[in-house]
Amino acid sequence: MKNCLKFSDIQGVLLRLAKGLSKPALLTALVLSAAPVSAHVEEHQQHSEQAASPQKAAVGLEEHLGAKLPLDIAFRDESGRSVRLGGLISGPTIILPVYYGCTNVCNYLQSGLARVLPDIRRTPGQDYRVISISIDDTETSEQAARAKRMYLTNMKPPLPPQAWRFLTGDAADIRRLTEAAGYHFQRKGRDFIHPVASLVIAGDGTIVRYLYGTSFLAKDVSLALVEAREGRVGTTIRKVVDYCFTYDPANKTYVFNLLRVSATVVILCTGGFLAYLIVTGRKCGGKGTS
Repeated sequence: MKNCLKFSDIQGVLLRLAKGLSKPALLTALVLSAAPVSAHVEEHQQHSEQAASPQKAAVGLEEHLGAKLPLDIAFRDESGRSVRLGGLISGPTIILPVYYGCTNVCNYLQSGLARVLPDIRRTPGQDYRVISISIDDTETSEQAARAKRMYLTNMKPPLPPQAWRFLTGDAADIRRLTEAAGYHFQRKGRDFIHPVASLVIAGDGTIVRYLYGTSFLAKDVSLALVEAREGRVGTTIRKVVDYCFTYDPANKTYVFNLLRVSATVVILCTGGFLAYLIVTGRKCGGKGTS
């Protein structure tokens, strides 16, 4: 009986732990619990402002995460052949809405992705694919072929030709695709006003992530491809990624959630220790009454 703990002793330990909590720790817990709510309110306000102002929605991006792209749309590939979008998408795919006559951000967008793809530890053409789709219905397959030669030949090591496709299409088919993605653009003379973003989709056409800007990080692209690979079945791998890494919409990148992971480890260890104390106390109490 010397090594046994009474239940009153356990209660005393719990009370001392509760009193030992500092105010900063309590404030941190309150902030963590309130953060998802504030983020949701901010997101709701943004959507409300877009709905109230049609001019803002004329050019911009509305994220349609979880929506599916119409895979029955037909485009023309670099050789001028008609291809169905669903025939090109069999797994994780990065879609770049661009136009090949663009001398500004479209070039930076495609060259930025071309620079980071060699750092992705996955096999292009098998584990993922990239598709550039022109939003200009007047562009031709010859322009698409020139763009393909320019980007693929400058990559070290070069990408297999089937791993990055360059497509053109009709106005109605282009609009059908971009509307499904929430991607709104307008023609201005020979140029276009359009968002600078790309889409990461799963093999069934589900949009799993938007990547913004012309600069890419290998970490962001790799994690987005993991999401796309597991997006159809929602397995444990994706849940672990979602738990350990948080997508920061302000900075448009994935960040390791150190506070969440460390707090989980502390809670599990503390819970295991308290469970051990309770079980040991009950066993000792049972021996004392027998």
